[in-house]
Amino acid sequence: MDVVDILKQLVAIPSVNPMGRDVAGPEFLETRLSDHLEQFFQQLRVPYQRVEVLPGRANLVARLESPGARHTILLDAHQDTVPVDGMTIAPFQPVVEGSRLYGRGACDVKGGMAAMLSAFARLAQERPAQRAHVVMSCTCDEESTAQGARALARMWSESGPGRAMFPTPPSLAIVAEPTDLNIIVAHRGAVRWKLKTTGRACHSSRPHEGVNAIYKMAQVIGVLSRYAEEVGRMAAPHPLCGLPTLSVGRIAGGISVNTVPDECYIEIDRRVIPGEDPAQVIPQVTNYLRSRLDVDFEMLPPWVDGATLSDEHNGPWADRLMEHITAVAGSRQKQGAWYGTNASRFTPTGVPAVVFGPGSIEQAHTVDEWIEIPQLHLASDILYRFCAASGH
Repeated sequence: MDVVDILKQLVAIPSVNPMGRDVAGPEFLETRLSDHLEQFFQQLRVPYQRVEVLPGRANLVARLESPGARHTILLDAHQDTVPVDGMTIAPFQPVVEGSRLYGRGACDVKGGMAAMLSAFARLAQERPAQRAHVVMSCTCDEESTAQGARALARMWSESGPGRAMFPTPPSLAIVAEPTDLNIIVAHRGAVRWKLKTTGRACHSSRPHEGVNAIYKMAQVIGVLSRYAEEVGRMAAPHPLCGLPTLSVGRIAGGISVNTVPDECYIEIDRRVIPGEDPAQVIPQVTNYLRSRLDVDFEMLPPWVDGATLSDEHNGPWADRLMEHITAVAGSRQKQGAWYGTNASRFTPTGVPAVVFGPGSIEQAHTVDEWIEIPQLHLASDILYRFCAASGH
């Protein structure tokens, strides 16, 4: 199956993650793409499961057996894309111009999914003797809360129907992201949560009768800006992932300009490097604020938990993958990344993971998203060769 044709089909099917927004429409959620993937695996005549993770949102998981193989390779790619607001191209009309294919998700990460599906289909058709057991997973909700990856990890780490796809845990997980055919062996994680200040509402003509929650928040933000400058000195830098960071990305408060606001919220993003304890992030920020402020505030529970990918246990597998990359595409590198991936959801279960795929992260989420077609072909061939030789 031609990798470019596969990618065109994937891009043409909208699968936008609402990203927490209260929206509805045919372009949102992964449902139609999951239908397409189900038909893809049916045509290959391989065992698969469609596992509902959230209402209308499912993981598709297919397995290719290899008699006598000792290893299982998991190929994981997420189905969802970020929204299309502000795009300067038709997001769901895949267009080829020169060596590029344009469309939402072409780079992040339907290009990587197409490379994996193409390699998986070739393995199913040719069935090389030394191949590993290969499981292809197409997960939902990566761009928001990673519920798809969490559910996938439970298939091998907990008893249940998922054992049919994973009689044993994977030996290695390869997670598709645009890496320019390099291998990401470590990356940062994010803890994201809301901070709330509370006041007392009153008419804005007599503001002294109320308590302005926005004024309180202004003091909090001032101290957080100092914390953001200092957090990089609070931990030793990771050699591949650099320093931890903090950013305030959103603020909301008040109901009208003529009412003193009784509530104000901010959303905080704290990037965690491998070796830090994500569970300590919010307590650390809380202690920093309380020691410098005479303002009451409340930390709400995080919706992203800060999981990172460490390079502590994936070295031998990364070396084996690099041999195939070098043979097909020339010299590449092991790298660290500042962004997070599904790989961080698999390593806590004891499964080594790396991140690999065609395309550049600089094109991800852009207004004219595209991917270089030659990299699609190279990535597909690399994945095929690696899985074909990794059974023993």
